[in-house]
Amino acid sequence: MACHLILGAGGFVARHVATLLAMRGESVRLAARSATPVIDTMLARGMTAVFGDLRDADWGALLQGVDVVHHYAWSTVPSTADRDPLGDIDGNVRPTLALLEAMRARGGGRVLFASSGGTVYGHLRQIPVSEDQPVEPVSIYGVGKATIERYLSVYKNQHNIDARIARLSNPFGVGQSLAGNQGAATLFLHQSMANDPIHIFGDGSVVRDYVHIADAADALVALATLALPPEAPHVFNIGTGVGVSLNEILIVLERCLDRKINIRRVAGRAYDVPINVLDVRRARQWLGWSPQLNFEEGMLRAISDLRIGTGTMSSLNAVRPQ
Repeated sequence: MACHLILGAGGFVARHVATLLAMRGESVRLAARSATPVIDTMLARGMTAVFGDLRDADWGALLQGVDVVHHYAWSTVPSTADRDPLGDIDGNVRPTLALLEAMRARGGGRVLFASSGGTVYGHLRQIPVSEDQPVEPVSIYGVGKATIERYLSVYKNQHNIDARIARLSNPFGVGQSLAGNQGAATLFLHQSMANDPIHIFGDGSVVRDYVHIADAADALVALATLALPPEAPHVFNIGTGVGVSLNEILIVLERCLDRKINIRRVAGRAYDVPINVLDVRRARQWLGWSPQLNFEEGMLRAISDLRIGTGTMSSLNAVRPQ
């Protein structure tokens, strides 16, 4: 049984990974800014927790007895990072460097970083995009993620740190935060079920790779726990390999809900690249993982979770037992 430290434990992806690890019998230590009902539910499942701002973290104490660090903590979304680039560095890059320095001081260890497959590549040279394309982000948010990727590679090569990078596409499902207008699939789902109008940026042709949170959690747990051989790569795309446009999300929702949806169109956003779809063959080869739910199946599952559950709390049921 390994000890896993989950940074940003109250977040959407982190809590699913933590729950899945606990279900597998792993020891899970949560690190979050403060207690929340979701954290309380996780503590009731046998996990432990520490609270505080990672900018002031005592990394030596946090890392004591830890085998794997999961880095899901991120203080910005694309819009807020664009408004405050220095805040993005102070809130995300600096704490990560402090973590890596603490890991170097103790002699190494494993760290899994949740990067952004949707932003680090920038404009795609091929579709779907493989991990071999150079990262050329066109947003401040993507620059921050790519910067940490670079630091991780340096610390891996020079300081005995088993750094693993998951370039995650667009996870969706019940329990995802609706703040910051991130996660179009989840946002549109909630708005359509509440009979609220859905605002579409531009003409709705922007394409993204949406992966259900249960599949994403499976992949991240595999990446965190597998003993990879020395020749294995350390960067993995985690998505579906299938693109879905904003307009197609609406078509699927109307089919799943069996009714028309109120749509309003607004101006497009400068930092949205037209298309982003990830090639996930590397994850299939090295992790033995592939997504089990296509977009419509994932949306049907999310609708069911939302109808029978209580919002964020019910999202913990989306994790598949192993």
